[in-house]
Amino acid sequence: MNNLLPLPVLLPLVGAGVTLALSRHPRIQRVVSTAVLLLVLAVEGFLVYLTDAFGPIVLWVGAWPPPLGIALVVDRMSALMLVVSSLVTLTVLIFAMGSDLEERQRETPVSIFHPTFLVLAAGVSNAFLAGDLFNLFVGFEILLFASYVLLTLGGTGERIRAGTTYVVVNLLSSLLFLVTIAVIYAATGSVNLAQLAGRLAELPDQLQLILQLLLLTVFAIKAAVFPLSAWLPDSYPTAPAPVTAVFAGLLTKVGVYAIIRTQTVLFPDSPLTGLLLWAALLTMIIGILGAVAQSEIKRMLSFTLVSHIGYMIFGVALASTGGYAGAIFYTAHHITIQTTLFLVTGLIERRGGTTSLSDLGGLAALSPLLGVLFFVPAMNLAGIPPLSGFVGKLGLLGAGVAAGTPLAYVLVAGGVLTSLLTLYAMAKVWNRAFWRSAPDGVPDREGTLTVRRGKIELPRGMVITAAFLVLIGFAITFIAGPLYSYAERAAGDMLLRAPYLQAVLPEGVR
Repeated sequence: MNNLLPLPVLLPLVGAGVTLALSRHPRIQRVVSTAVLLLVLAVEGFLVYLTDAFGPIVLWVGAWPPPLGIALVVDRMSALMLVVSSLVTLTVLIFAMGSDLEERQRETPVSIFHPTFLVLAAGVSNAFLAGDLFNLFVGFEILLFASYVLLTLGGTGERIRAGTTYVVVNLLSSLLFLVTIAVIYAATGSVNLAQLAGRLAELPDQLQLILQLLLLTVFAIKAAVFPLSAWLPDSYPTAPAPVTAVFAGLLTKVGVYAIIRTQTVLFPDSPLTGLLLWAALLTMIIGILGAVAQSEIKRMLSFTLVSHIGYMIFGVALASTGGYAGAIFYTAHHITIQTTLFLVTGLIERRGGTTSLSDLGGLAALSPLLGVLFFVPAMNLAGIPPLSGFVGKLGLLGAGVAAGTPLAYVLVAGGVLTSLLTLYAMAKVWNRAFWRSAPDGVPDREGTLTVRRGKIELPRGMVITAAFLVLIGFAITFIAGPLYSYAERAAGDMLLRAPYLQAVLPEGVR
C-alpha cells in the first residue's frame, strides 16, 4: 500500500502536463483536471483509513535503504490534511469552471489556469507527505511557483503590485529556509525528520534553540503569524475569487502544518512555549482588530484569516494532546470555512458589482440564497454553537484551561474576545451588505456609477458549488465527534513520536 503515497503528487503533475498540451481544448482540460483531482481525493480517502487502522505509512522513493534517499510519510494528521486540501481544491476548480466564458477568459485564462492549479495541488500534497526538510522545501517551492502565476492572472496593475509583495516576501522566506536547512545539515549530517529527532537532541542546547528559532521564523512567515503577517492582507484580495479562496484555505495552513510537524518530531520539549503563546495571542487580537476596521469584505476576511491562525498556534504552544487535537481539528475546519467565505464573496461581487460595504446593500432581498450562503459559514467562523467552529474553539480553550498557567488563561480570554469580535465583523458585513436598503448605485468595473436594482443572474454552477462547500462545512458539525476523536488519536501519536519514528527508521537504523 505504500506505493499509493506518490500518487497525490504524481497525478496532479501528470494532469498538469496533459492540460498544458490541451491548451487549445478547454473543455477537455476541464474534464482532465476534474478527473485527476477526483482520483487524488479517492486515494487520499483510502490513506485516511489505512493510517487510522494500521499507523504511519512510509515509502522510500527509488527503493533506497533508510536513511538514504527521500522518504514520503503519511500519518493520521497528514492524511486528514491531504483529504481536506484536495476536497477544497476540487471544489474551487469546479467553482471556477462554473463562471461564464467571458469571465473565465478575463479572470482565469483557461490555458494557464488548469495546469498551474494542478501544480499547486501537487505542491501542497508534497509538503504534507514530506519526510525530510529538503523535500518540504521542494513542496513549498512548487506551490509557491504556481501561486505566483495564479496571483497575477489577468495582468492588472493592482494584481501585479500585490503579487510583487507576495513574491518578494516568500522568496526571502524560501532563502531563509534553504539557509536553515544547510545549517541543520552541517550540524547533524541529515535532513530526514526522523533521523534529526535523535541527532538534534545531541547538540548543545543553545544551538538547538537557534535552529528551532530559524525554522519557526520560516514557517511563521508562510503561516502569516504575527508579526510576520503584514504581507497577507495586501496580497490575497486582488486575485480572482477562486484563486483567493484556495490561497486563503490552503497556503497558510501548509505553514501551520510544518510548525506542528517540526515541533512534535524535532523539538518535543520546546523551551519556546511562552514565545509561541504570545505570538498566538498577538496574532489573534491584532488580526481581528484589523478585520473590524475594514470596510471591504475581501480585506476583512484576509484579516480574519490571520487572526484565526492564532487559534492553531495556541494549540501548538500548549504542546498537549488537547492542544494539538484542537489545532488539527481547527485547521481542517478553517480550511473549509475560509475557502467557502471567499467563494461566496466572489458571488457577492458578481451580484452587487463590488465588495465595498459602503456600496452594497439589500442583497438579502435581492438574493435570499446568497444571504444563506454567507450567513452559515460566517456564523461557523464566529464559533456560534453548535457549529464546528464552536467545537474547535471549545476544544482549544479547554486545553488552555487544562494547562492552568497564567499565560494560558490570558490566551483563553484572548480566544473568547477574538471570537466575539469575529462575530461583530461578520454581523457588520451582514448588516451593511444584506440587511440595509440598497444604495442608489455602485461603481462598476470601469468606475462608472450604475444602479444594481435589476435581477442579475449568478451562474448556476458557481452557486451550486459554493452551496456544496457550505454544506460540507455544516456537515463537519454532525461528524465533529468522530472527527475530533480522530484528531485526538493523531495528536497522541505525534506526542508519543514512536509510531512516526519507528515507521520511518526501523530499529537499528539511525
